Amino acid sequence: MTIFAKGPKALLLIAMLGATTSLSAQDFQSDDEVLTVNGMRGVKGPVIEGIISARSGEKVQITTAEGARAVVMVDDRTEIRGKGGFLGMSSKEKGTSSLFNGLPVTIKTRRFETGLFAEEIRFKNDDLKTAAMIHNGTDQRFLKQAAATEALRSRMSDIDKYNVKDTTNVYFASGKYMLTSDAERDLCDAASKADAMDNAMLLVVGYTDSTGSYEVNQALSEKRAARVVNHLQQACGWKPYRMLTPTGMAQADPAADNDTEEGKAQNRRVAVNILVSKGLDGL
Repeated sequence: MTIFAKGPKALLLIAMLGATTSLSAQDFQSDDEVLTVNGMRGVKGPVIEGIISARSGEKVQITTAEGARAVVMVDDRTEIRGKGGFLGMSSKEKGTSSLFNGLPVTIKTRRFETGLFAEEIRFKNDDLKTAAMIHNGTDQRFLKQAAATEALRSRMSDIDKYNVKDTTNVYFASGKYMLTSDAERDLCDAASKADAMDNAMLLVVGYTDSTGSYEVNQALSEKRAARVVNHLQQACGWKPYRMLTPTGMAQADPAADNDTEEGKAQNRRVAVNILVSKGLDGL
């Protein structure tokens, strides 16, 4: 998933919005190129593709495949469409409330001085169903095992309560978070291995070597983890509800000595851990 812009005036804008405004119908005018809201003129903004990663009121944060974050404003003028059918005017409120974390979306935006406004949001209905399952704390795979489902919900908060069944490491060039073709293949192999295990979850953890500041390395480790998560879900078919929250660990927990180039190369990694809750292992 990427952020891309249409037209020479569209910028790749990653911005937090300012204060939101209550708008009436007469305050809102638009044509193909210019949108006017309360006297403010907005132009076509970038089209953003990514996963909803946070929401607060009318502000929605999108995280892209590259790990970039964009914040857009949504309101009852935002047109929300699921693939295979339009949610419709009568269900706009329901549509807005269905913008769950983890939902992959494509958003057409308008750009104002205060930030981005979501003019149209598109997603696949199957993705909405999965995101709703996550939001509601239910996973249909375990509905036939009600007791196991309750155990899963109560035991996922502590990594010490999991058995680590396998770990796959993929490696990165210095300062980079792009995946190599070998890494992409290894990730799909890991997903296939995990899929063959009952009740398996994936935990993705990103790392760096010791080069650079903590702040830079923390951000880089998070981008590496995000890139791996996106590839697992988009290319390897791994379901979002079978993944624990990914994290970046900067230069912590080195796999090798950072005093050598060979050691640094081993530390620039993302670990994909296959986990099974101890309470469910063997069910």
